[in-house]
Amino acid sequence: MTAEQIEAAIPHRTPMRLLDEIVEQTEQTIVCKKTFHSDDFFVQGHFPGYPIVPGVIQCECCLQAGAILLSKQTPADGSVVPVATRMDNVKFKRMVRPGDTVELHVTLNEQLSNAFYMTGKVMLDGKLAARLDFACSVATPEEG
Repeated sequence: MTAEQIEAAIPHRTPMRLLDEIVEQTEQTIVCKKTFHSDDFFVQGHFPGYPIVPGVIQCECCLQAGAILLSKQTPADGSVVPVATRMDNVKFKRMVRPGDTVELHVTLNEQLSNAFYMTGKVMLDGKLAARLDFACSVATPEEG
Protein backbone atom coordinates (compact mmCIF):
# COMPACT_ATOMS: atom_id res chain seq x y z
CA MET A 1 0.00 0.00 0.00
CA THR A 2 1.42 3.38 -1.00
CA ALA A 3 1.50 6.58 1.04
CA GLU A 4 -1.47 7.83 -0.97
CA GLN A 5 -3.44 4.68 -0.18
CA ILE A 6 -2.55 4.98 3.51
CA GLU A 7 -3.79 8.59 3.48
CA ALA A 8 -7.01 7.46 1.82
CA ALA A 9 -7.57 5.05 4.73
CA ILE A 10 -6.72 7.31 7.71
CA PRO A 11 -6.88 11.06 8.39
CA HIS A 12 -3.22 11.44 9.46
CA ARG A 13 -0.97 13.64 7.32
CA THR A 14 2.72 14.53 7.25
CA PRO A 15 4.46 14.95 9.59
CA MET A 16 2.12 12.82 11.73
CA ARG A 17 1.42 10.12 9.15
CA LEU A 18 4.07 7.75 10.42
CA LEU A 19 3.56 4.54 8.46
CA ASP A 20 5.59 3.88 5.32
CA GLU A 21 4.08 0.67 4.01
CA ILE A 22 1.36 -1.90 4.59
CA VAL A 23 2.93 -5.33 4.18
CA GLU A 24 -0.16 -7.48 4.63
CA GLN A 25 -3.68 -7.18 5.94
CA THR A 26 -6.62 -9.42 6.78
CA GLU A 27 -9.89 -8.57 8.53
CA GLN A 28 -8.31 -9.19 11.94
CA THR A 29 -4.60 -8.37 11.47
CA ILE A 30 -2.28 -5.91 9.79
CA VAL A 31 1.49 -5.73 9.36
CA CYS A 32 3.09 -2.37 8.53
CA LYS A 33 6.64 -1.05 8.19
CA LYS A 34 8.21 2.18 9.35
CA THR A 35 11.80 3.35 8.88
CA PHE A 36 12.90 6.06 11.28
CA HIS A 37 15.31 8.79 10.18
CA SER A 38 17.67 11.14 12.01
CA ASP A 39 15.76 14.16 10.68
CA ASP A 40 12.36 12.99 12.00
CA PHE A 41 11.02 15.86 14.12
CA PHE A 42 10.44 13.66 17.18
CA VAL A 43 14.08 12.60 17.57
CA GLN A 44 15.38 16.17 17.55
CA GLY A 45 16.48 16.65 21.16
CA HIS A 46 15.50 13.09 22.21
CA PHE A 47 18.43 12.75 23.06
CA PRO A 48 21.31 14.89 21.73
CA GLY A 49 24.23 12.65 20.80
CA TYR A 50 22.17 9.48 21.32
CA PRO A 51 18.83 9.79 19.51
CA ILE A 52 16.09 7.35 20.48
CA VAL A 53 12.61 7.08 18.94
CA PRO A 54 10.20 8.09 21.74
CA GLY A 55 7.98 5.32 23.05
CA VAL A 56 4.88 7.42 22.42
CA ILE A 57 5.78 7.51 18.71
CA GLN A 58 6.12 3.72 18.65
CA CYS A 59 2.66 3.50 20.24
CA GLU A 60 1.28 5.98 17.69
CA CYS A 61 2.59 3.79 14.86
CA CYS A 62 0.55 0.88 16.25
CA LEU A 63 -2.50 3.13 16.67
CA GLN A 64 -2.24 4.23 13.03
CA ALA A 65 -1.94 0.62 11.89
CA GLY A 66 -5.04 -0.12 13.94
CA ALA A 67 -6.83 2.81 12.31
CA ILE A 68 -6.08 1.35 8.87
CA LEU A 69 -7.41 -2.00 10.06
CA LEU A 70 -10.63 -0.29 11.21
CA SER A 71 -10.95 1.63 7.93
CA LYS A 72 -12.16 -1.58 6.28
CA GLN A 73 -15.03 -1.78 8.77
CA THR A 74 -16.13 1.86 8.84
CA PRO A 75 -17.56 4.27 6.25
CA ALA A 76 -14.97 5.48 3.73
CA ASP A 77 -16.64 8.86 3.25
CA GLY A 78 -14.77 10.65 6.05
CA SER A 79 -17.88 10.82 8.23
CA VAL A 80 -16.03 9.13 11.12
CA VAL A 81 -12.45 9.19 12.38
CA PRO A 82 -10.66 6.68 14.61
CA VAL A 83 -9.79 7.92 18.11
CA ALA A 84 -7.71 6.21 20.76
CA THR A 85 -9.59 5.67 24.00
CA ARG A 86 -7.20 3.55 26.01
CA MET A 87 -3.70 2.06 26.21
CA ASP A 88 -2.81 -0.68 28.67
CA ASN A 89 0.09 -3.01 29.41
CA VAL A 90 2.56 -0.87 27.47
CA LYS A 91 6.03 -2.40 27.60
CA PHE A 92 9.25 -1.32 25.92
CA LYS A 93 11.82 -4.09 25.50
CA ARG A 94 14.40 -2.68 23.04
CA MET A 95 15.48 0.79 22.00
CA VAL A 96 14.48 1.94 18.52
CA ARG A 97 16.87 4.42 16.93
CA PRO A 98 17.06 6.47 13.73
CA GLY A 99 17.99 4.17 10.85
CA ASP A 100 15.96 1.28 12.27
CA THR A 101 13.08 -0.26 10.32
CA VAL A 102 10.36 -1.75 12.47
CA GLU A 103 7.45 -4.00 11.65
CA LEU A 104 4.19 -3.20 13.37
CA HIS A 105 1.88 -6.14 13.99
CA VAL A 106 -1.65 -5.23 15.10
CA THR A 107 -4.43 -7.69 15.86
CA LEU A 108 -8.10 -6.88 16.39
CA ASN A 109 -9.05 -8.94 19.45
CA GLU A 110 -12.64 -7.89 20.02
CA GLN A 111 -15.33 -5.44 18.96
CA LEU A 112 -18.02 -4.35 21.40
CA SER A 113 -20.42 -1.90 19.79
CA ASN A 114 -18.29 1.13 18.83
CA ALA A 115 -15.19 -0.03 20.74
CA PHE A 116 -12.38 -1.96 19.06
CA TYR A 117 -9.83 -3.74 21.29
CA MET A 118 -6.43 -4.44 19.75
CA THR A 119 -2.90 -5.58 20.53
CA GLY A 120 0.11 -3.95 18.90
CA LYS A 121 3.67 -5.21 18.68
CA VAL A 122 6.69 -3.29 17.45
CA MET A 123 9.24 -5.74 16.06
CA LEU A 124 12.89 -4.79 15.46
CA ASP A 125 15.11 -7.31 13.68
CA GLY A 126 12.52 -10.00 14.40
CA LYS A 127 12.54 -9.31 18.15
CA LEU A 128 9.92 -7.60 20.28
CA ALA A 129 10.78 -3.93 20.86
CA ALA A 130 7.43 -2.79 22.31
CA ARG A 131 3.98 -4.15 23.04
CA LEU A 132 0.66 -2.57 23.98
CA ASP A 133 -3.01 -3.31 24.30
CA PHE A 134 -5.22 -0.47 23.13
CA ALA A 135 -8.77 0.46 22.31
CA CYS A 136 -10.18 2.77 19.67
CA SER A 137 -13.61 3.99 18.78
CA VAL A 138 -14.87 5.89 15.79
CA ALA A 139 -16.16 9.40 16.25
CA THR A 140 -17.88 11.98 14.09
CA PRO A 141 -15.48 14.89 13.51
CA GLU A 142 -16.67 18.15 14.99
CA GLU A 143 -16.66 21.22 12.81
CA GLY A 144 -14.55 24.11 13.91
